[in-house]
Order: sequence, then structure tokens, then C-alpha cells
Amino acid sequence: MVKQLITVIALILGLALFANGVFMLVAPETWYWTVPGVPVRGSFNQHFVRDIGIQYLLMGVAFAYGALNARHRLLLWALPTTWLVGHAIFHVLEVATGLCGPEYLLVDFAGVTVPALISLGLFYGHYRMQRGASQAVSDAAAPSAPPKPK
Repeated sequence: MVKQLITVIALILGLALFANGVFMLVAPETWYWTVPGVPVRGSFNQHFVRDIGIQYLLMGVAFAYGALNARHRLLLWALPTTWLVGHAIFHVLEVATGLCGPEYLLVDFAGVTVPALISLGLFYGHYRMQRGASQAVSDAAAPSAPPKPK
């Protein structure tokens, strides 16, 4: 049940990241003005938005492919998770240093913090499942203690 939940959530996250990347590449200025909190962070730069759009496409592919290929999930999800968490931390630091007000923690929550938390949960959840499965295999392969003499 947990394995299927991880798979479904990863697929949804992957598709959402991929769709965001497509939006950033196809309509960078519309993306810039549509996403809450983005215009406050600096002036529109088409090249920059498209560069980040490529990153979102790649993260989407990594999560979606990892959803379909459990064998390589940890490898596929490690870097996008690191980027998403780093991105969320960077947004918190912007508030902490006064670049923008604390209300932007709420503005950014759905688009920045939630994907980071979901990716961390997926990565950790799969790691725990994989670790538990390998422990069960090693326990099954270990020789049992000989019976005690009477």
C-alpha cells in the first residue's frame, strides 16, 4: 500500500513539475506574471525563466521515471529533491534577510515549500522501504542458531 502511494504521489509531483517547466518555456512572461510572488523577486528575464524551466522539466522527468522504475528511485530523486529543498530554504532566507516580507512564506508555500516537503517525504519513504526490504532479505539469508542440546 505504501509503495503504491509513493508511486502515485511521485507521478503526480513529476507531472506537475514537468507542466510547470513547459509553461516556463512556452510562455515565460505569462508564467512570470501569473505565479504569485514571482514579480516581487525582480524584473522579468525571459532567459532566466526559461533556464529554470529546463530545470523543472528535468525534475519532472526524474520523479515520473522514478515513479515507474523503483529500482533507480533514490538516484533519480536525489538531485531534484536537493534542488527543491535548497530552493525552499533560499525563499526562507529571503524573508530572514528582509528581501521580502514574511507574508511571502505563505505566498510561496504551495509552489515552493510543498514540493520540497513532498520530495523529501518520497525520498525518505522509499529509502525506508528499500532498507526494510534489504534487511528482511539479509535476515532470511542468515543462518539460524543451532538448537541447544538437552
